[in-house]
Amino acid sequence: MSESNSRLSELLAQAASEKKARDILILDVNGISMVADFFIICSANSTTQVKAIADNIEDKLAEQGIKLLHKEGYREGRWILLDYGSCVMHVFVEEDRIFYNLERLWGDAPVRTWED
Repeated sequence: MSESNSRLSELLAQAASEKKARDILILDVNGISMVADFFIICSANSTTQVKAIADNIEDKLAEQGIKLLHKEGYREGRWILLDYGSCVMHVFVEEDRIFYNLERLWGDAPVRTWED
């Protein structure tokens, strides 16, 4: 895992925080998952807020020249996944986050709570 991947996870968390995302967690899944080094998970109150958070993340990272590789779930807006390669952002409506419980699924991963 590189320092740049850790910094990218922080950029994602910060961009989510700017749109009032709640309960932002950064899971270090390096060595646990072959998909990414970090999963960043956050909650929103509504599908409108989920989309606003995802839009802000895309905009802020694009401003830094960081390219989004893949996006899932935007039309429904209940769980949007933004794939930045080494970091994958999960933006959930609260009840879907509780249902899927990714924190439990990746329970072996070290977790850091994002605080502004």
